Amino acid sequence: MKRYIITLKKKERDALLEMTKGGQHSSKRIIHAMILLNCDEGKYSEKVKNEDIAKVLKIGMRTIDRIKKKFIEEGFEIALEGKPTTRVYEKEASIKTHLIQLSQSEAPEGFSKWSLRLLAEKMVENKYAESISHETVRNILKNEINSRKGGKR
Repeated sequence: MKRYIITLKKKERDALLEMTKGGQHSSKRIIHAMILLNCDEGKYSEKVKNEDIAKVLKIGMRTIDRIKKKFIEEGFEIALEGKPTTRVYEKEASIKTHLIQLSQSEAPEGFSKWSLRLLAEKMVENKYAESISHETVRNILKNEINSRKGGKR
């Protein structure tokens, strides 16, 4: 495993110390700040062993290594917060609308009514969704029925 050496600038160190002392920050951000502060080998601090950091913060050694790597390779902000996701989510409202319309339509020939699996297959066939499970169909319809009744979801 490659060893990453963290040396924080005074400005970065002050920002991390301020973050850990108060204010409203996510717990993830605070833990990452504490990791960076404790791993700092610069002239403003003394380095703490990864084992000690892991024990005190109750995190894994691998987490410490990942944060150090992110700091060195991708920068200060990415190490604290992470990168925004690149995953593309389908529009749930659009899928929900199509599913409800489909479920209220006439069942296909040879069927007396729609089944959950049949609805899921038809959603994919009509290209309303790339893939959808019958369980997802069930949950969407259940939530829709409950919201119309004014009940809990």
